[in-house]
Amino acid sequence: MPQTRRSFLAASAGAAFSSPLWAARARAAKRPVEPAGRKLKLLILGGTGFLGPEIVKTAVERGHSMTLFNRGKTAPEMFPDLEHLEGDRDTGDLSALEGREFDAVIDTSAYVPSHVAATAGMFADKAKHYTMVSTISVYDRAAAVEAGRIDVDSKLETVPEEIVASVKTIRESFQGGGIYYGGFKALCEQAAEKAMPGRVCHNRPGLIVGPRDNTDRFTWWPVRLDRGGEVLCPGNPDAGIQVIDVRDLGEWIVHCVEQNVTGTHNAVGFDGAITFGEFLGACKCASSTPSTLVWASEEFLQESEVGAWMEMPMWIPDEGLLHYSNRSAIDSGLKFRPLGDTIRDTLAWAKEEETRRPMFARTGVKAEKEARLLEAWKKRG
Repeated sequence: MPQTRRSFLAASAGAAFSSPLWAARARAAKRPVEPAGRKLKLLILGGTGFLGPEIVKTAVERGHSMTLFNRGKTAPEMFPDLEHLEGDRDTGDLSALEGREFDAVIDTSAYVPSHVAATAGMFADKAKHYTMVSTISVYDRAAAVEAGRIDVDSKLETVPEEIVASVKTIRESFQGGGIYYGGFKALCEQAAEKAMPGRVCHNRPGLIVGPRDNTDRFTWWPVRLDRGGEVLCPGNPDAGIQVIDVRDLGEWIVHCVEQNVTGTHNAVGFDGAITFGEFLGACKCASSTPSTLVWASEEFLQESEVGAWMEMPMWIPDEGLLHYSNRSAIDSGLKFRPLGDTIRDTLAWAKEEETRRPMFARTGVKAEKEARLLEAWKKRG
């Protein structure tokens, strides 16, 4: 049947969004969505993972029509009222897109430069705007650490030509544990810009968080504080953190399409500085369970072989800590909901998610190790 905003929202209340996966999100406090002034015909490459659904839902709520192109393997039941086209970038099967025209293309599955060259090239004369969902991993980290700060014109990662030539699939782009991930993303940006010069918005998010984030990094902290007791905390409470709520990122991407925002932007939080200590304080306030934050030094954690980023989620030792300038994104319209809202909604989702799968298999300090470390730290006086 013809797609309308009303029929989409009716379907949203039905099968696709009645599952427990979406229950916490549906109950979360929601900002009002105003209809767009001009209705657009949009194509999203991907659309059913973590970020994609937020883009799709925002776009349709604002009155745009949306077509999804993907392999039909990840959550194919999502958005039953929308047009779905099946294909496979890995095999070069883009036949479902042939002869189609859209106002804009949103690429959430760009990992291989040749894939982006093919899709951006296909729509160079059939779309006005191309959004490349990239990453802050494009930056040359060694150069950035030396500079102490990253802006959109900072030095980028590179990939040896022989590696680029050998990679045809998304899986192959992650060879070596993903050591070329950032470099490939940088090359994807360049491929999009070459095909559609001056018409590409390069969005470089960092850690994307919020309900449905199954990486369990950000989620670890509201859940851990909600369990209460003494909580081992990493290093310097004044160290800055930068994350972005997946819903804010989805809204920002739709805004970029509507306003024809182009150029390169670090889509990271926040409008102002937020420290790790403030973040964990907010997590504590989101729970009614008593807890005590115990801050152990970086030296102690490193001596105790506590892994940064994953075992101690989101912790980056001071010598590797970087600030990513988000000024151009904010000036172009990026907005952030209160971090407390993200924490509350993530905790509500996680409580239901824990009933469906084992969480924190790859992240977080195990309870027994945390207890030993707390005891050892307190003995140091």
